[in-house]
Amino acid sequence: QVQLVESGGGLVQAGDSLRLSCAASGLTFSNYAMGWFRQAPGKEREFVAAISRSDGAARYSDSVRGRFTISRENAKSTVYLQMNSLNPEDTAVYYCAADRSSYVRSTVYYYEYWGQGTQVTVSS
Repeated sequence: QVQLVESGGGLVQAGDSLRLSCAASGLTFSNYAMGWFRQAPGKEREFVAAISRSDGAARYSDSVRGRFTISRENAKSTVYLQMNSLNPEDTAVYYCAADRSSYVRSTVYYYEYWGQGTQVTVSS
């Protein structure tokens, strides 16, 4: 049984930082590209960042590039999202997801497994 468990969310002020973690189990983690997505109330789930299976290649949405950094530790089956300079527009539930692909993709459709999400709230 595959499980992705996010942690690290919370309530912060604008300009603060947070680090999200996603621990995976039940799959061969190094076989999966990993992504972070977010969903704000009343909005569709949107891509945030993704990282390749092993070489660290990453891609970001325009809205977070330069502020967020995705990384992974295959030995710990964990992917991280370091979020700096947070602003109220970053408020959302953040989800990690796994894509059994050699590509680094930004489309929800390609991701096979999803976590339950962790809430990030940024106050102004």
